[in-house]
Amino acid sequence: YREAWDRDKTQISIPSDTPVMLQSKVNALNISNKHYQKAWDEAKAKSYDMRADAIPIKHAKASRDIASEYKYKETHEKQKGHYIGCRSAQEDPKLSWAARAMMLQNDRIYRKAYHDSKAQVHIPVDAMSVQAAKECQTLVSDVDYRQYLHQWTCLPDQNDVIHARKAYDLQSDNVYKSDLEWLRGIGWLTEGSVDVVKAKKAQELLNERLYRTRPDEMKFTSITDTPDVVQAKINALQLSDV
Repeated sequence: YREAWDRDKTQISIPSDTPVMLQSKVNALNISNKHYQKAWDEAKAKSYDMRADAIPIKHAKASRDIASEYKYKETHEKQKGHYIGCRSAQEDPKLSWAARAMMLQNDRIYRKAYHDSKAQVHIPVDAMSVQAAKECQTLVSDVDYRQYLHQWTCLPDQNDVIHARKAYDLQSDNVYKSDLEWLRGIGWLTEGSVDVVKAKKAQELLNERLYRTRPDEMKFTSITDTPDVVQAKINALQLSDV
């Protein structure tokens, strides 16, 4: 496939002064790395004189010293352990502030004043708030939940207390069933009760004997000369075997 092209491309001749060839030579010079660095290589081959106190040299040294971590910490390392103007750590404002902050952050020291003063509080045992708290604790306690409340801390003749006692008595199972205690063990006859009377009335209504009356039990006098009676007698004589 490429044999003809490979054979013909070696036989093509283009003049070297054509615009295309000149432009290609210029492009080759522009993209040539060797030609690009030619001036720099010639300058490096020549000797040059740069003094140590030149501005670029000083600037480079200062930048290196600033960027160096050792130079950055050199002043701090030299000042370690040297305090000027403070004879002790308590006189140093920074150390005093740090110690104060540490004391405030310490939980034991933070609660020391509370623990020292909590045992010195004096409250009267008969104060209303204390009595109310004790009563509330008794009410919410599981141990005393089902015990009768017999200790009252308010006047017994108050309306709310009387109402509460009555509501408590109504809700109590013992008081609710106390009216049935006197009936326990007493005999009772059902005669005269509503159910018994109702059953008797229903029995009378359903009684066949009371509902219908037999003809033989009815007392009456028949007339013998009525047409139907005379006709019945004639029929009886005609049907008689005698």
